[in-house]
Order: sequence, then structure tokens, then C-alpha cells
Amino acid sequence: MSFSDIYQISGSAMTAQTVRLNTVASNLANADSPAPSEAATYKARSPVFASVYHNSLVQAGHHDLTGASVRVQDVVDSGSAVRRYEPHHPLADRDGYVWYPDVNVVEQMADMMSASQNFATDVEVLNNVKSMQQSLLKLGESV
Repeated sequence: MSFSDIYQISGSAMTAQTVRLNTVASNLANADSPAPSEAATYKARSPVFASVYHNSLVQAGHHDLTGASVRVQDVVDSGSAVRRYEPHHPLADRDGYVWYPDVNVVEQMADMMSASQNFATDVEVLNNVKSMQQSLLKLGESV
């Protein structure tokens, strides 16, 4: 596996984690957004990831994969809406109910922490590859 493959893999992972972080941020920002109807209520969203395999060689029944990356396939609605009885709320329907997104803030925060840690790991991988490349250059100078 070449250094450029490692850069591509880590870069795709960082892009995926950025989408994940932005999606979680949107979910958290809208967690307490009231709506007058179920249809108008914000729905929590989640990214769907897909593995993309690169340079697959098939030789005598043997698969040689030189790398894989991650791609954001879609961002889908993953939440629903809940009704709360708030008869004095300006958005209350005639029965006194207001709709809110069913966003679990604790789960979203855990997802955000996980995405942040994954992103940091990808940055560390890139820094290590850069360090290895610099060490190879120094080794080449001394020969």
C-alpha cells in the first residue's frame, strides 16, 4: 500500500466523520424545535456509509485488495415526532398538542464524541504517514 493510498483512505474517513459531525450538530440544534403538526416536525437525520474497495485484482480465485475507503452514500431521516400537551403554546393544535422531534440528546452527544475521536485518529494517521515520509527523505539524504 502506497502513501497516497493511505492519504486517500484517511481523507475519505475524515470527510465521512465531518458529515457525521454536521448531521449530529443539526440534530442537536433542532432537538427542541416545536412544530404545529407531525409533518412539519424536524426529523433526526443519520448518514449512511458505504465501503469502496480499490484496486481489486482477481488472480486464480485470489482477491488482492490494496485499499478501501468510506463514502457517504446518503443522509436519511432516522427520527420521528412526539406530541406534548402544551395548550398555551402558540403552535398548539386545537387539542392543545405541540409536536417535537424525537431526538435523544444523550445518544447524539455520544455519537458526536465518537465521530470526534474517529476524526482525531484519522488526523493522527496522516501525521504518522507524513513523519514516515520525512524520515524516508532523511534516510535517502544520508545514503
